[in-house]
Amino acid sequence: MTPKTAAYARIVDAFLETEALPMSAQHDCPYLPGQLARCEGFSIHELDPEIYARLMDRNFRRSGRVIYRPVCRECTECRALRVPVHRFKPSRSQRRALKRNRDVGVTVGRPELTEEKWNLFLAYIDFQHDDTMSRDREDIVDFLYRPPVDGLEICYRLKDELVGVSIADRSADALSSVYMYFAPKHRRRSLGTYSALWEIDYCRRSGMTYYYLGYYVAGARTMAYKARFTPCEVLDSSHTWVEFQPPESG
Repeated sequence: MTPKTAAYARIVDAFLETEALPMSAQHDCPYLPGQLARCEGFSIHELDPEIYARLMDRNFRRSGRVIYRPVCRECTECRALRVPVHRFKPSRSQRRALKRNRDVGVTVGRPELTEEKWNLFLAYIDFQHDDTMSRDREDIVDFLYRPPVDGLEICYRLKDELVGVSIADRSADALSSVYMYFAPKHRRRSLGTYSALWEIDYCRRSGMTYYYLGYYVAGARTMAYKARFTPCEVLDSSHTWVEFQPPESG
């Protein structure tokens, strides 16, 4: 940890020691059936990216302008996961995803919701989600397109066709994946996997050290893919990054 990073970490720890963060009511866990969940956090319009990076080191994530972390009474399975990009080596299946998408063009810019992206997003949530996710445009702008930190938007195209969009947060040493949506008709291309691989390589080329993938939840099928980007690290209960060890089977 550099002296500058350590200074930001001390600021974050002092804030967490002195502030009583609002707590949500208990609700059904979106990852593990039969479990109850709750979070603590705060809402903010603008946040220094380096402060946010250190908050991620304390198991916080963001959703729109809300910075939160799980504080469930009976479960601690939501653990932040990150990839040390200079150690990462794609697996055989990930190399196949790279090969399948060699014809995909990629551009990087500031987050901006255009009509083309909005139509792609609607097609994606109709395919991927049930009716619990909002289809109100302003809600999606708040969720993805008004980041309180330094945001990037990565667009993936097949010739003139927009086939995927990824939103990420950027700090000096890391990129943090926020959300990715893609064209359902191209789902066999594994665009979600490809976007993460492209962004890991972007981190490496940009001199960054880590790529954050959000929470890994042992036992949650929808989260299992994150641990396939190896080697990777997870945050333990003492907020120390440790090498990920796959759960024992059987």
